[in-house]
Amino acid sequence: MGGAHETRDGSTNGVPAYEHIDLRGLPTQLRLEMQYALQRRCDERTIKTPPGVVRGVVRFLLSSQITSLLDCSEHTWTHRFPAGGGTRMTQRALVIYARRAVEDLFQGRGWEVEYPRETWRLRNLGLDGPRATISFEKINQPWLKDLAKRWTRWRLSTGLGSQHASYGATTLTRFSAFLTKVGAQSLRQVDRALLERYLADLHHELAGRSSHSRHIGQLGAFFDAIRRHGWDTSLPANALFHAEDYPQHGHRPPRALSEHVMVQLEDPANLDRWDNPAFRLITLILMRCGLRISSVLTLAYDCITHDANGAPYLRYLNTKMKREALVPIDETLVEQINHQQQRVHQQWPNGTPILFPRPKTNLRGDRIMDSQFYREGLSRWLQRCDVRDEHGRPVHLTPHQWRHTLGTRLINRDVPQEVVRKILDHDSPEMTSHYARLHDTTVREHWERAHKVNTQGETVTLDPDGPLAEATWATQRLGRATQALPNGYCGLPVVQTCPHANACLTCPMFITTAEFLPQHRTHHQQVHQIITAAQARGQTRVTEMNRQVADNLKKIITALENDNDGSEQGKAADGS
Repeated sequence: MGGAHETRDGSTNGVPAYEHIDLRGLPTQLRLEMQYALQRRCDERTIKTPPGVVRGVVRFLLSSQITSLLDCSEHTWTHRFPAGGGTRMTQRALVIYARRAVEDLFQGRGWEVEYPRETWRLRNLGLDGPRATISFEKINQPWLKDLAKRWTRWRLSTGLGSQHASYGATTLTRFSAFLTKVGAQSLRQVDRALLERYLADLHHELAGRSSHSRHIGQLGAFFDAIRRHGWDTSLPANALFHAEDYPQHGHRPPRALSEHVMVQLEDPANLDRWDNPAFRLITLILMRCGLRISSVLTLAYDCITHDANGAPYLRYLNTKMKREALVPIDETLVEQINHQQQRVHQQWPNGTPILFPRPKTNLRGDRIMDSQFYREGLSRWLQRCDVRDEHGRPVHLTPHQWRHTLGTRLINRDVPQEVVRKILDHDSPEMTSHYARLHDTTVREHWERAHKVNTQGETVTLDPDGPLAEATWATQRLGRATQALPNGYCGLPVVQTCPHANACLTCPMFITTAEFLPQHRTHHQQVHQIITAAQARGQTRVTEMNRQVADNLKKIITALENDNDGSEQGKAADGS
């Protein structure tokens, strides 16, 4: 790269010209910086840098008329080096990398370097994540800025993700602007009266937004940390928030996907439309195991384990709770994971610790795939499959919705809540209860809408808004759990004893709906066969008992079929 001898054919010391990098035209300081950056990239062995890319960067630096990469900020370099894609994008990435390498050499890394800065560069703290920086620049009060930095450093040191730590800095930045507006000069002035004014200010600006509760919660956690750690004893004792200070949003149902959509997503033909086999496997794991996307992308290469009976489990890191967890899987998924391991081994024969390595700029195979890379692929896959909802609209979804969908499906299949909690690795039963509430609401709405008839074929009306609506539904849920019938429901309170010996079809408390029509038709045929056989044997009493059942079945079937015919005609008229 320095004073090499060039021959007449354009080669240098036997190296072809297209593999030659010449830094001699750069100013001395800039040349040394580029030499250091290129050597560091070579030592890191994360990405290959073609000589042609370096030559393009050298030409750009020469035209910039600078003496050091540190003459411009990273933000300025990004805008001064336009990248339209391909080689230009690679060249700009090299310039940014070189500047960072030189800055690290000049300023160093670690907390001693970053803590005094107005903006923390998280990569210099060894923190990877969606956030590259955390800024305290707009916190106006020096005393608040000092406490904000101390709080954020402590949170990061406990393992809190950079994204959530940045929420705290954002909250204190907003609180700082409020303190400036009201003229508060010290922490001693932050009492309950001032916080009530702040609550009103928050409500005026953020009422109805999800960030409303977050601002209150983050600020409350900040005050709690100050007290527990004794960072500043001047904080008034009444500077705290109460439960009623938080906006009431009610229970938000899980964002589960409808079965109409899931049928399309789980269609093998659509799954085969993935142009990336790793993405196809990630999708299957998300659907069948309910993991968060961050947990899937951090799966270890040897992520399968077996119990004493040989049943397979997927071992993963619950990235939210920072703990290892297990979820049962089937042999089909085991086979798919084995195929992925083979693909990874072919690309990185020396081995890799992860199942889904980043496909590019990853020579050692130890860099985790970015979730945004998968999300972009997911969007393209949905377009290729032309997945549409019940109204014919294109479907847009997030990977996390498959977690909600699995939880809802398990509850709908009457899997006990504690089992669902274990499968999803929820930290508390309250998290799992969201799915149970959704299931109960769905079943109740279906029950209220359904046309219900008794053994005489007469319509049974239950007022969903009446004074006993909640009690009636509770009785119905209890009856379903303790007195399940193959062809309807018992309307008798479970504390009473049923006086009817003939299973329900001669009972005035019996109720049924159109969902049981197939069972009623089958039962009707069986009863007629019994009547015919009883008449042939001269069994008058058996004939009379079953004739009553047959008559009731006929009334039920006729009433429900008439109702079904009307519903279908109505749908046809509506074009649905």
